[in-house]
Amino acid sequence: MQKLIIKGRNELNGKISISGSKNATLPILAACILSSNTKLQNIPLVKDIFTMIELLEFIGLKIKIIKKKNTLIIFNKKNKINTLAPYKLVKTMRAGVLVLGSLLTKYGKAKVSLPGGCAIGTRPVDLHLLALKKLGAKIKIKDGYIIAKAKKGLKGSTIKFPSISVGATENALLAAFNAKGKTILKNCAIEPEIKDLISFLKKLGANIKIIGRTIYIHESFKKLEAYHKVMFDRIEAGTYMIASALVGKKVTIDRIDPKIIKTEINTLKKIGVNIKKNKSSITINRNKNLKQINILTKPYPGFPTDLQAQLMVLLTQAEGASKIQEDIFENRFMHVPELNRMGAKIEIKNKIAIIHGPTKLMGAEVMATDLRASVSLVLAGLIAENRTKINRIYHLDRGYESLEKKLKNCKAEIRRV
Repeated sequence: MQKLIIKGRNELNGKISISGSKNATLPILAACILSSNTKLQNIPLVKDIFTMIELLEFIGLKIKIIKKKNTLIIFNKKNKINTLAPYKLVKTMRAGVLVLGSLLTKYGKAKVSLPGGCAIGTRPVDLHLLALKKLGAKIKIKDGYIIAKAKKGLKGSTIKFPSISVGATENALLAAFNAKGKTILKNCAIEPEIKDLISFLKKLGANIKIIGRTIYIHESFKKLEAYHKVMFDRIEAGTYMIASALVGKKVTIDRIDPKIIKTEINTLKKIGVNIKKNKSSITINRNKNLKQINILTKPYPGFPTDLQAQLMVLLTQAEGASKIQEDIFENRFMHVPELNRMGAKIEIKNKIAIIHGPTKLMGAEVMATDLRASVSLVLAGLIAENRTKINRIYHLDRGYESLEKKLKNCKAEIRRV
């Protein structure tokens, strides 16, 4: 099994280019079932994307990967399609459940395994199924599979989500794409990745409008071809911003839109990080005098749960006691024992992590438990004395493209064994 070895305390200096967004690409790939010919650019070459490609190929789509250009060309011209998404392809990646909405829309039926992904909470699909039922789908769960049918097609409806869910909003958008009449989705997630999906669906002819947390989808003429460039990965950008705040001399992070990550930038500024914004980049200079902060993870435009673990590492270097309240997922503090093994002083009380700082971190052998927890251990290794060995790094490969290369280019000592 592969491991990462990091020798800490090396100053980062240079430029890091941010890849396309994994969380935007996955629902857009599911939406490619709805078209006949699609070209996607700025695709991150990470494990979750290759798993989704494998799933679409199993369904019957033809996909050409041009790795040097981070481009996919996707064809769906088959009359006979496999409307099954098997357990072996959905178990490691929760986004696989998004083919449910697309298959129902185009083919009137789907059999999709209940999803897997990171072990950070229950993350049930109840809200996905609520939306699909409201649109007229007949659904049952049998032997670990969601079996859905809409023989006469889906019909527009008004759906109010009892709580905000990114995945359920995406599946509802995909299912409502070809529904007869008008669909209104209330209390939706409005993450930038959802807006990127909507941008893609509009290129396929969808008539969609967003007002606040309400999305209106009107029946309209549908096109069969689309070209789309995927947005930047704001979680990857935030991760490298925090790495630069920890050990950066001067690091420029480019190929981003600073307006989209305004909350993250403002949060780091409150802690004391020096950030200079440009049109499509930011430059960070390390400040050794960091201040404590209290943070609550929230749906966009709040502070993202996907950056909670990384921010926690930064707060081990801040003066005083900081608090992070995790309100999105119930099991998202599993990295805390590993950080404490490295010398951090973090205690958990209910849904709140209290981080005492500043503390000196020491290299140790640690184990990744999920995607974002694994990268938090990388950040801890960058600032720790001596050597850190990180096990189970397959989590990292699910969501970070060329992580070692990007850090090495900025003078980090990191290698895979």
